[in-house]
Amino acid sequence: MPVAPATASGALAALAVGVVDYAGLFPPAGLDMATAVANHAGYRASDDAWMLGRFVVPIGRLAEWRAAMAALPADASRDGWRLSGLLGADGIADCATVAAFNAEAPHGAAIDVLEGKASTREGVDALAAAAPAGTTLYVELPHATDPAPLVEAVRAAGVRAKIRTGGVVAEAIPPAAEIVRFLRRCHEAGVACKATAGLHHPIRGRYRLTYAPDAPTATMHGWVNVVLAAAAIGSGADDATALALLACDDPARLVIGDDVVTLAGIAVPRSALEVGRARGVVAFGSCSFREPVDELRSLAAVR
Repeated sequence: MPVAPATASGALAALAVGVVDYAGLFPPAGLDMATAVANHAGYRASDDAWMLGRFVVPIGRLAEWRAAMAALPADASRDGWRLSGLLGADGIADCATVAAFNAEAPHGAAIDVLEGKASTREGVDALAAAAPAGTTLYVELPHATDPAPLVEAVRAAGVRAKIRTGGVVAEAIPPAAEIVRFLRRCHEAGVACKATAGLHHPIRGRYRLTYAPDAPTATMHGWVNVVLAAAAIGSGADDATALALLACDDPARLVIGDDVVTLAGIAVPRSALEVGRARGVVAFGSCSFREPVDELRSLAAVR
């Protein structure tokens, strides 16, 4: 994991270290490979690199990634990248591609995380069996209905879960209660998870769904809300408390101190955040790195 600077409080470090997996290739940004790779290289060299996680890339586009890496300027940060590989329709074949890629380790890079989808126990088991040694697999699960059986399948397979928390249409944004239920089921099963989509902003609020000037708006979940809710559940909070954390849409109610983060009057200690980031929501995927990072910094309550 990256290391937070000495200027970051213990609570801020626990909340944000390595939390953003950069997914610039995906909507609503939808950048070309060369731009997304150049962006990630720049973020790795920036003062905010400690908040940066992995570069998310579809396994079917690894050849493009290699070409974009080769085209980076000589002084670009290109060595030792950690990649999160998105499995396609043939996840089993993609896993074989990952094994070959990691054996070669171009530029010292490694695909140490995989992300796939499954809606049945058999699908979870198949992906888990194919995942190469040395990789951590996150399986995106449907969660409109109680995901307990699938979360249990994830636990039994020794892998991790993934939840989709938004999208480019309002209908893709799940209700807060659905997210709480998913986080609760993961906690009950002892399964770590990651989130993806719609978490560009630290605090819940009404935002544009895409970057188009005339894009429709919707109430989107905040990444800080989600991480705090998971950490609270992990430290014994009930669902009502987790819902209150997810529902808070007032940035002025966020206070990040030395050893505690408080939102909506609910205090989440640094120790709970550290456990939550290891066993709850480990990271989230975002097509923007700057938005979730810069907006967190801009909040006057962060100190």
